[in-house]
Amino acid sequence: MSRSWRKISFAIILALILLCAALIVINSANSTPLTAQQVSDEYNLPIGQSMFEGDSILGQNNPAEVSLLSNFGYIAHQIQAFDLQGILLTLSTGIVPFDFTAVSSEGIDSYGNVVDVDGPGFLTMEDGKLAVKSPDHYVWGYSTPYTWLERTEEGVNIVENGTVVKSVPVDQIKYLNYSNDYYNNETIVNWYNYDSAVGSTFTLEKGITSFADGRSDISSSEVPIIFGKDVVDYAAEYPTGSPILLYSGNYTEQDGETYGTSLGSHPEYGDGTREINARQFVEAWNGTIIPPNSTSSGKDYVYFESASDSEAPGGSAAHGVCPPARALRAAVTGEGLGLPTGMSWDENAVLFGYNPAHDITVTNTHDYPIKINMWTEGSGTGMGIYAKITRYIPDE
Repeated sequence: MSRSWRKISFAIILALILLCAALIVINSANSTPLTAQQVSDEYNLPIGQSMFEGDSILGQNNPAEVSLLSNFGYIAHQIQAFDLQGILLTLSTGIVPFDFTAVSSEGIDSYGNVVDVDGPGFLTMEDGKLAVKSPDHYVWGYSTPYTWLERTEEGVNIVENGTVVKSVPVDQIKYLNYSNDYYNNETIVNWYNYDSAVGSTFTLEKGITSFADGRSDISSSEVPIIFGKDVVDYAAEYPTGSPILLYSGNYTEQDGETYGTSLGSHPEYGDGTREINARQFVEAWNGTIIPPNSTSSGKDYVYFESASDSEAPGGSAAHGVCPPARALRAAVTGEGLGLPTGMSWDENAVLFGYNPAHDITVTNTHDYPIKINMWTEGSGTGMGIYAKITRYIPDE
């Protein structure tokens, strides 16, 4: 190649470089940076969704890519990541990965991946920026029906998240394949035959709604993935609508109030039946965790024996529940909490008409969760019955 041709070639290359630089400057000057809301709308980002370290806020969407000419500065995050393959691809295609640090404040790296988040965080919009927030000390929400049966004139509908997915005739109900530790096909058939009318519902699976930190509702299938199987088991034990502590971190357990009593003897009501009922009350309430500023009952699937009582509505009552109720009442009120709903200050602590398991409720007015522990010692009329509060105090 002659010297003159080399000069011409060099001049052409230099001109092209200068032209590209000019185009970049012009396009950059004329382009308006995308806002976080625009990015969220463009890529349909799941605001409110729970996320973990390493997740992509784009989910299954295609990578977010923009024109290199209009966003030349975005190549910097490829350089910082030492993404040589990505840099070559960008230069050859003119398309550069969007730099999410331009529209985010925390918990998101330049490629839209979740970083520096411990536990189940969630994607949110904060002060006009995208962010994946780490969970606070506690995350809680309320159980809600996600899959349920609804009785119809011809049988039942299976409803999932408000949509009827299948209609089942009466003679096929006994073949429904739904069960957990607290119900099975026989339970469902008995509900249909004896405890339901047209429009009645039977909850099969529970999701979680109304999160205290504002994250989005989750389905029954998402609960164990995000918060673990233990949460599923706990929610199954308690009535629908109960507050559920889903996550706790950076806290210290502190012993709270403890109170004990004994069963005592009232042979007119049958001390054997009374002991059964006292133990059932303890079973209903032991292990109940009440999140901050929330109200909870005991467990749902706990049953009591009735004894004749002329003063009770209907002529019978679940005698034996008052001694453990007094222990629970003393421990709760000793914590500075109010008298449980369904109780009185009398010796007969449980009011008529209230199921001792799922109708009595305790309200935790503290800014931290509490756990109710109950147990028995010994047996017979001298059986000891105890209630203890454990406080979940957040670490500084």
